[in-house]
Amino acid sequence: MAFIADNQLPLLLLFFFAGLAATAFLFRKPAGHQAWKLADLVWVLLGGFGALVAVISGIYASDSSRLERQIDIAYAATAAFDRDAARFRLRFCDPAYDADIAVLCEKVEFLSASTAGNAELPLFIAVTDEVAPLRGLSFLFGGGEEKDEMEEMEAKASAFDPEAFLVFTSLDAPAQAAVDNMRRKVPAIAGDYLIIARAYDDLIGHVATLKEEWEFLQDNAHILVLQIIALCLVSFAAPFRLGKSIVELRARR
Repeated sequence: MAFIADNQLPLLLLFFFAGLAATAFLFRKPAGHQAWKLADLVWVLLGGFGALVAVISGIYASDSSRLERQIDIAYAATAAFDRDAARFRLRFCDPAYDADIAVLCEKVEFLSASTAGNAELPLFIAVTDEVAPLRGLSFLFGGGEEKDEMEEMEAKASAFDPEAFLVFTSLDAPAQAAVDNMRRKVPAIAGDYLIIARAYDDLIGHVATLKEEWEFLQDNAHILVLQIIALCLVSFAAPFRLGKSIVELRARR
């Protein structure tokens, strides 16, 4: 499978020229000959197979687009959490004038630290951009280094673990106690922290969904190889249909 994915263009050209060679041999036969009828049948069968695979690949492409949308959602959730956390620290943590506020400030710092792994999200974008059916064509513009880099990025993306975000919970016992106390003293501070906690929980959920979408695409990557095979077969059969048309046009003169 890796060989097929990495050598798409050479394989397409190889099958196309093989079809041309076979068509050139058929030009010895007159129009209406059984050989041309068989050639037309080959084109119909392989063309139909290619159309079916194109529909299946369209489903895969739709799933890939869904992954890209999930990446955007995860980025938006990250931005919302970082913005709320930064605002909270600026307003209440420099310095924290109350013991309960200090607990909440420390918790916000912990939550912010736990999202540092979100820097790996661009890996999903880069890899997804290369999941197009003809991504192997990139060797024309890059080379072995780009291929090695992409394989390394895929490995890192596959190793990405959303569970790392769960090191800290947004509302453990000390944080909940501090929130309850602040509700009696300064409700606005308790409300701001709850907004941060909710943003953090949303972020965790979106990143977990992102990982699930990625794994689903990885599990169905064989669809891309199937599409390449179908394209190769269609490339092989296309000269047959063209040759049949040329022979029939000549016979009408």
